[in-house]
Amino acid sequence: MTKKVMEASHAIAEAIKMIEPDVIAAYPITPQTHIVERLSDFVADGELKSQYINVDSEFSALSACIGASATGCRAYSSTSSQGLALMFELLFITSGMRLPVCMSEVNRALSAPINIWNDHQDAISCRDSGWLQFYVETGQEAFDLSLMQFKISEDKDVLLPSMVCMDGFTLSHVYEPVDITTKKLVEDFVPRYKPVHAVLDPEQPLTQGPIGFPSEYMEIRYAQCAALNNSIKTIEKVFKGFSDKFPVQIKNSRPERYYHVEEYQLHDAEIAFVAMGSMCGTIKDVVDRLRNRGEKVGLLKLITYRPFPKDAIKKSLKGIKKIAVLEKAISPGVGGVLCDEIAGVLYKTDTQPDIRSFIVGFGGRDVKLDHIEKIYEMTKNDKGSKEEWMF
Repeated sequence: MTKKVMEASHAIAEAIKMIEPDVIAAYPITPQTHIVERLSDFVADGELKSQYINVDSEFSALSACIGASATGCRAYSSTSSQGLALMFELLFITSGMRLPVCMSEVNRALSAPINIWNDHQDAISCRDSGWLQFYVETGQEAFDLSLMQFKISEDKDVLLPSMVCMDGFTLSHVYEPVDITTKKLVEDFVPRYKPVHAVLDPEQPLTQGPIGFPSEYMEIRYAQCAALNNSIKTIEKVFKGFSDKFPVQIKNSRPERYYHVEEYQLHDAEIAFVAMGSMCGTIKDVVDRLRNRGEKVGLLKLITYRPFPKDAIKKSLKGIKKIAVLEKAISPGVGGVLCDEIAGVLYKTDTQPDIRSFIVGFGGRDVKLDHIEKIYEMTKNDKGSKEEWMF
């Protein structure tokens, strides 16, 4: 491996270059533009042998990926916010056709008002579209998960699209040291895609995406949902394989480099934070600060969000008395989506923890150390309502 200091967006571009998709179709939108700009440079300079399609919108970008994947090609795209929203119809089509398109999703707030900074509302709003979703904390995780998502999506037992979600600006434009592996090792780990059914062959005619009558539609949707639920086993296998092939020691984590969740100082914790994305780094600093004061607190960081890793969450939060869920998204009229899902997983478990939802960081608002300490004190002392907006 070679350690390089680079922008997290460029780390993703380096990973995609090593994967070498047959087709790349994307439309520039802030803050994901640096990914596709770098990929277009690689193609123009002859470093990447991919068909780069310049399209007129994000709808066209995913349409091109659907067409390419349906012919048996490895296809990739990247987007953010309004671009993902413009793809909404096609997200369901991609998943319903069982096409393993892979995408980088650089999280950005949705309009209105117009905002180009980070929160998770865009990707969380697409959680029911049948795509696998992974959230990263660092540039290293962005690089690694961008390699693994292809191996996961293209597995014959999965065959579903996936998105690796990275916080816009907060992470996408930040320079960090990243271990860049060799193309040879990547090729050994992620071999060329061999389509199972998605190929155009006049000798074996195949209809893709036809009308689904009531007599068949429910069975097709059931098979799709079953594949996504069962993909959790493939994800674990790929994570372990990656950890074995590219070992890196992570402080206070599991022996594996990657798992559905990362436990930080949870071994004897009575109070736990739960969060996703780049703010987990800030939370870890607060956990260390509180630990130095004798507080029994830890963090559960979710990496896999879809499929929702219920068993891993149950195991990690077993025995925790109080939980503060920090999230950069909300379902208006209901509340914090992640908090509700955590509560559902822990319902009727041996211990019924007190669970509180904290809405943070909308539109790029900084999530500061003092905010997290305040959240800890509120959770510890049962202050405030069960759902708080932290300003």
